[in-house]
Amino acid sequence: MCQASNEQENTHLQQNQQRRSFLKMAVASSLGLGIAAADKVMATSGVVTTPPQPENVLTPEAALERLMAGNERYVAGQSTPLNFKHERAALVSGQNPYASILSCADSRVGPEFSFDEQRGDLFVARVAGNYLTTDFVATLEYAALVLHTPLIMVLGHQSCGAIQAAIDAVDNSTQFPGHIQSIASALAPAVRAIDKKSENRIDDVVEMNVIQNVRELKKQTPILSRLVAEKKLLVVGGVYSLKTGKVDLVA
Repeated sequence: MCQASNEQENTHLQQNQQRRSFLKMAVASSLGLGIAAADKVMATSGVVTTPPQPENVLTPEAALERLMAGNERYVAGQSTPLNFKHERAALVSGQNPYASILSCADSRVGPEFSFDEQRGDLFVARVAGNYLTTDFVATLEYAALVLHTPLIMVLGHQSCGAIQAAIDAVDNSTQFPGHIQSIASALAPAVRAIDKKSENRIDDVVEMNVIQNVRELKKQTPILSRLVAEKKLLVVGGVYSLKTGKVDLVA
């Protein structure tokens, strides 16, 4: 009887060990698949465990301070000479820009130059009139959520041709060829928000357009509004002077 009991116990032990071995293999397999999937996401997103540029890991307030200090150097003619040699190797593994810029596509306004930054520092999205679309919201969400960029600046500029086109469309019902009309239509709310009698109407509309888009970005759910509420993201607006190169904060 004792021998039979011992044999049963041994059988149970062997079965338990087999079950545990199977579970370990199953867990290891699932973990491996999970890690592989995570690695794939990390690889495609450009996120790395160790930031390629540690100096870009900043609070939202520090990011804004750095951005504006760079603009001061640019205005003063003290920009740092561009040299991609040192960043190139670090940036192969990923990116961690410290600020995102929604800028006009105007060739006279280059965010990297305007803020005296190197490659890998700024995550820039550009469109004539620097206004929001679903694609641009998604782009800025990616920067904020995946790349952990703590700052977004909407950057307008003096004498914006897209803004002038929008003014013409609103005031004179001007119709533009191709898809250009869609830009004028998108900027119309800023035009209508400024009195026609304004002495500096185009500059006032430029500023209003920046302010309106900053407001919209802060409200974008579910990602940007949450990060703003948690104080992990700062959204500001600036206007670039073509005459001086200075960026003034307006929102």
